[in-house]
Amino acid sequence: MDILRPPIICIDGFRFRRNPVQDKSPREYEEEEFGTVGSERVYCDDICDTLGEQIQETENGYKLELEIPSAYYKYIIGKKGETKKRLENETRTLIKIPGHGREGSVVISGHDRQGILSAKTRLDLLIESARRRQPFTHFISIPVNSQPIQDKFIEFKDDVVRFCSGDRGVDDTIFQNPHKLHLTIGTMPLLDKSEIDKAKAVLQQCKEELIAYDYIGHGGITCQLRGLEYMNDDPGEVDVLYAKIQLQDNSDRLQCLADQLVNGFCESGLMNREHDRVKLHVTVMNTLMRKDPTGAGVTVSSGNKKPIKDRESFDANNILKLYGDYDFGPYQINTIHLSQRYSTSQDGYYACEDKIDF
Repeated sequence: MDILRPPIICIDGFRFRRNPVQDKSPREYEEEEFGTVGSERVYCDDICDTLGEQIQETENGYKLELEIPSAYYKYIIGKKGETKKRLENETRTLIKIPGHGREGSVVISGHDRQGILSAKTRLDLLIESARRRQPFTHFISIPVNSQPIQDKFIEFKDDVVRFCSGDRGVDDTIFQNPHKLHLTIGTMPLLDKSEIDKAKAVLQQCKEELIAYDYIGHGGITCQLRGLEYMNDDPGEVDVLYAKIQLQDNSDRLQCLADQLVNGFCESGLMNREHDRVKLHVTVMNTLMRKDPTGAGVTVSSGNKKPIKDRESFDANNILKLYGDYDFGPYQINTIHLSQRYSTSQDGYYACEDKIDF
């Protein structure tokens, strides 16, 4: 870990530094024993009491009800209930979780208010760590799919298939759907309606900030989609080929807009920061979209619980030589979507949970 730039966790408006804690226990834990694995076991009880009336006084002490998506219950319970028991013993509280298959509130009760706060903080950290392992369900996207852009993309695809299909790994199945051409700002797992509603609120709040900082300008942002680039360092072993995007006025407003959006969602706790700055790109070819005609595209390697899809790279040397400066045309950015993964709307783009227009 870089001691000058430690990992930061944002919970309920507070920023916590994540300190690694060495687990010297020889015992092996399964994934469900999430709160005790190596550097993931991080407890922080030094927190201000900002819950106010959320902590209710009862005849026997205090209680606090928390709305937590059921997908996280297994991480709270742990293998054979050991994580939950340990949290209860260390904070001197009782943690009640809805039964299997049920939704509801997680209730923390105890005789001491500080114990309630400590248990709540530990649950927040445990869930935040679990969130980092969840596959994303939603993403912030900027559609880049006007009809002229789609037409140019289809021409590009046809030309590449015609002249480069003999190159290793190149076929028509690894091209993006022209209706779904987009710029991804950031991804996040939203596991219930309350988290989706929170993401909608954050998106609307970001709109006010983007306008205040004048990142949008009048009538949106005019950009140019031109040129190709690849994600790795070997053009002969490419998994993702993308079109570069830049503003016609050569300003950094789009970069600032993207970074500001990520900042807002990271501060809310809904999104994990992957990089210092957003990589601005529009994917045109991706080997994850490759179709296996034999139906045998899934394998399981030793030690993995979940199937892993084989990913065959492709040789992009000729594509870059012939179309490295390909011009897909201009585009006017005037909307940002909260998009649902693995979905399709009536217009062919991803289903939209919410959006902001300019």
